[in-house]
Amino acid sequence: MRIPELVALEKLTEPLATRAEFASRVFRSMFFGTLMVAATLSTGMWGYHALEGMGWLDSFVNATMIMSGMGVLAAPVTDFGKLFAGFYALFCGLVLIVATAIAFTPVIHRFLHKMHVEDDDDYSV
Repeated sequence: MRIPELVALEKLTEPLATRAEFASRVFRSMFFGTLMVAATLSTGMWGYHALEGMGWLDSFVNATMIMSGMGVLAAPVTDFGKLFAGFYALFCGLVLIVATAIAFTPVIHRFLHKMHVEDDDDYSV
């Protein structure tokens, strides 16, 4: 599968995608959004484990708490750990926005495309 096929959506002049195509797009975008969140969580876990010396379970809890916007459970004690926690929190905010956009792109595109198709049907000459 080539990269353009991953993000290809029907153009304005093309008919609305079938339900099977739409379901495939939704699944694919949810998969990539989930993959992005999993990679971000793994990065956070590694950072807490390597820089703060936390166990994997504590690293998991702290990384997920930052990703959810709740904040850390155990405050970092090392300088590198504090820097990592700050930059990781900023990065998680961006990942949340991007993953949400990836996940909802097919739904929003279908809605807008359907509105355009219906609009063209009403005013066709």
